Amino acid sequence: MQISHIESLDDPRLSDYRDLTDVALRRVSEPAGGLYIAESSKVITRALAAGHRPRSVLLLEKWVDDVAPLVEDFDVPVFVGDSELLEQLTGFTLHRGALASMHRPPLPNVSDLLAGARRVVVIEDVVDHTNVGAIFRSVAGLGADAVLVTPRCADPLYRRSVRVSMGTVLQVPWTRLAEWPAGAEELHSAGFHIAALALADDAVSLDDFSVAPPDRVAIVVGTEGDGLSPAALRAADTVVTIPMLHGVDSLNVASASAVALYALRAR
Repeated sequence: MQISHIESLDDPRLSDYRDLTDVALRRVSEPAGGLYIAESSKVITRALAAGHRPRSVLLLEKWVDDVAPLVEDFDVPVFVGDSELLEQLTGFTLHRGALASMHRPPLPNVSDLLAGARRVVVIEDVVDHTNVGAIFRSVAGLGADAVLVTPRCADPLYRRSVRVSMGTVLQVPWTRLAEWPAGAEELHSAGFHIAALALADDAVSLDDFSVAPPDRVAIVVGTEGDGLSPAALRAADTVVTIPMLHGVDSLNVASASAVALYALRAR
């Protein structure tokens, strides 16, 4: 660990934090696989516990004693600066006092992720990073085993997704499907019953579906606004709806996933 007090924002080692463009971080060619940003000491702790490797850390002075020891076993620079300087570097105020540039871990194969799992969530094309992070937090808190995200779904390792998930996106097993809804075939081959959360005339109430659910269930949730695609609905074994009152037809996708996960939690 090398603690360096920032004297110039021109230091090339600070490039990971300059304006924090997550898309650019994901696409950098060196290191292979790209990077992501972990924000706050809690998230950094969970990233390290998951076996993720830091490349550097950026801290406010008052956070050095709390955060620097977390990376003392790694040969990485720890950059320290005042709030005005770091805001100038990153483009926002570091309310949580700490950022770490982390190497992206390789994603597991779908088949490896499904082996032994009983409850998984498939996130189809959800583009709001806050919703993605909230879904991961529900998955972790309510005991599902894994998450699959479709090719057009927002990045779970986007800084806001990681923050909203309280770092659980770093501990929940997940991967990205190469194709969707063709990927439903792999779920069926692994013995999963696909339950699509949607409004439909032939939908089954979650109350009824949860009485005796299949042993292995994949809960599919869809994008904000339009909901699940017609192709996803055709691939489902059952369309499930959450009973609603007072003329409200549906919940936010993150809230709906939490309700379904609680009702269908493996016992």
